[in-house]
Amino acid sequence: MDPKRVRAVSFDLWDTVFADDSDEPKRTAAGLPPKPQARRELVHEALLRSGPIERAVVDCAYDVTDAAFRHVWHVQHVTWSVAERLGVLLAGLGRSLPEGELAGLARAHEEMELDPRPDLVPGAADAIGVLAGKYRLVVISDAIFSPGWALRKLLAAYGLAERFSGFVFSDEVGASKPAPELFHRAAELAGCEIEQLVHVGDREANDIAGPRAAGARSILLTACKDRGSDATRADAICDDYAALPAIIDSLSRERP
Repeated sequence: MDPKRVRAVSFDLWDTVFADDSDEPKRTAAGLPPKPQARRELVHEALLRSGPIERAVVDCAYDVTDAAFRHVWHVQHVTWSVAERLGVLLAGLGRSLPEGELAGLARAHEEMELDPRPDLVPGAADAIGVLAGKYRLVVISDAIFSPGWALRKLLAAYGLAERFSGFVFSDEVGASKPAPELFHRAAELAGCEIEQLVHVGDREANDIAGPRAAGARSILLTACKDRGSDATRADAICDDYAALPAIIDSLSRERP
């Protein structure tokens, strides 16, 4: 029996719509340090205002916190907010910051990818524009350092936010991909059944296995990076955004 007609398309963001770390050359040109270094500098400077601490100690604590974050993200499918990450880091150091300073430190982390901002994956804007005229579009994205409010700003800066009917961000939902509830939430926001949703993303574990387990279909996008298309279980592979509308149309068949 043919699958239900596609009514909605959900998009991952990093290395799907935005080219991750494509802002780094812009930072270098502007005389700014790489983001990982800049984050550690922010924490070190904040702590120095209340007492001496070696930069190497801060770097070590940051590395340990990053490892803990990745474990919780990949194993428990939860993404800590930046404030939570900083809380873990400070607890490990036996230090604290006044509430206002901690909020400002978190905000500085969250805003870092807004200026300079990352580039769009080539062809993404045009394909999203075409698809928005035929399907309901939703974003499903894990929030690593940039929370939902910042990701909305990034999309708006490229004139894309208005193309989407809804947004499912891990920091706002309380879970991260591949948790099924994110895909069910996307279908709910799009006003369709889960079988009528097709998800587009670049990671097999998150963007292919996730929707598959939830009952949706998926397309592995390799236009930015190919992370194993030779072994994917996706319903289709797209290596060029120009082909994406036709690929989705080919999946969109009515039941007899």
